[in-house]
Amino acid sequence: MKRESLVKKNLDLLDEFLKHAFDHPDVLEVVPQDGTLVLLPAGDPVLERQNRKTLRQLRASGGEVVTMRLKATKRKVSKVG
Repeated sequence: MKRESLVKKNLDLLDEFLKHAFDHPDVLEVVPQDGTLVLLPAGDPVLERQNRKTLRQLRASGGEVVTMRLKATKRKVSKVG
């Protein structure tokens, strides 16, 4: 997977996470203050493999890591401005 595609897909997942967090702010409590959240995409096995690779690297470095599975939807471009 090209880096550009990987970044875009992860931004889509982050967008979904932020939408969920606005509706359910308690979800933020599961992420340690100095920890890392790794989002695992439902329905995209290629991106999931890449993110699991990142997850393994973070865990190997000894950091606190939390995972969450999300389904990304197509991002809508803002028409503000």
